[in-house]
Amino acid sequence: MRRFAGACRFVFNRALARQNENHEVGNKYIPYGKMASWLVEWKNATETQWLKDAPSQPLQQSLKDLERAYKNFFQNRAAFPRFKKRGQNDVFRYPQGVKLDQENSRIFLPKLGWMRYRNSRQVTGCCEKCHCQPVLR
Repeated sequence: MRRFAGACRFVFNRALARQNENHEVGNKYIPYGKMASWLVEWKNATETQWLKDAPSQPLQQSLKDLERAYKNFFQNRAAFPRFKKRGQNDVFRYPQGVKLDQENSRIFLPKLGWMRYRNSRQVTGCCEKCHCQPVLR
């Protein structure tokens, strides 16, 4: 899980660095569609092939987080996006493909398999999205 969180942080930081370089040259903000094509390039590059080990949906969600950060900045709702640090709010998100087994307190996450979770209360309805945060033990 920590590797996946690190991969999401890497993608966010690398896309933010590219956006900053683009801005310094004098160009405008690059939207999510172009950033998603960068993700494909990074996965195919030899030095960052380890990104293929991480699920693609959380990596795409980190690019969407960057896009949302820029939109909030442009609408004067937040400060300029900053680089993410290791260990501070290392969270990644699955938008779909999550299965929940409440009886056994397990959740299925793509590329991770069945994981135990603390079932503090009954979940009513179905589980569609999942936010995952690695816990140090």
